Amino acid sequence: MSLAVEIMREQIQQTGSMMAAGGLVTGTCGNISARVPGEPYYVVTPSGIPYDRIKKKDLVVVDGSGHVINSERRPSTELKMHLSIYNAREEVGAIVHTHSIYACALAVAGKSLPPILEEMAQLVGGAVPVARYARAGTFNLAAAAVEALGESNAVLLANHGLVGMGRDVAEAYQVCLVVEKAAQVYAWATTMGRVEIIAQDDVQTLRHQFLYEYGQPKE
Repeated sequence: MSLAVEIMREQIQQTGSMMAAGGLVTGTCGNISARVPGEPYYVVTPSGIPYDRIKKKDLVVVDGSGHVINSERRPSTELKMHLSIYNAREEVGAIVHTHSIYACALAVAGKSLPPILEEMAQLVGGAVPVARYARAGTFNLAAAAVEALGESNAVLLANHGLVGMGRDVAEAYQVCLVVEKAAQVYAWATTMGRVEIIAQDDVQTLRHQFLYEYGQPKE
């Protein structure tokens, strides 16, 4: 395998450990994938292995059709959904799927998450919609996720969990953290009887600033 593949494996392994330690998943729930830069491959977490036991060699390399490339492990059962999102959104470089508590609560309630925090507007680019229910691991779920997603960087899967995406693994993971925080804030704010939503023009400005003005120039 190439150096690019090994770098993706290391990033995914580290992110999986953080995801489990942070309480965003339990056991073997959730999954992570990433495009391999400059190559027609993807790296995805294996099916059924706890995150604290996943080694770099366990991370599965697949092609765009989902065929396993040189690995003894089975890829995540949600590979269909990951590849469908990559096919629909060329700018997406990585996907993180979590089962965090407050995001799951919204998914069960069938409630989308409006843009209520500036960091959410910056990373997600707007509201987080809820996809129609479909069983886990099916082409139907993959289609439902893509249908609901639109241009957002996150989607709630009904009765299931959260899918976040970004330009790289770190950003996709950060999207999931921010959505879970926003979902918790939203739940608390609704008990106070008032939720202020950021106007769409401001959402677009915040997103543009994050993409093109935030951080340091690349060397």
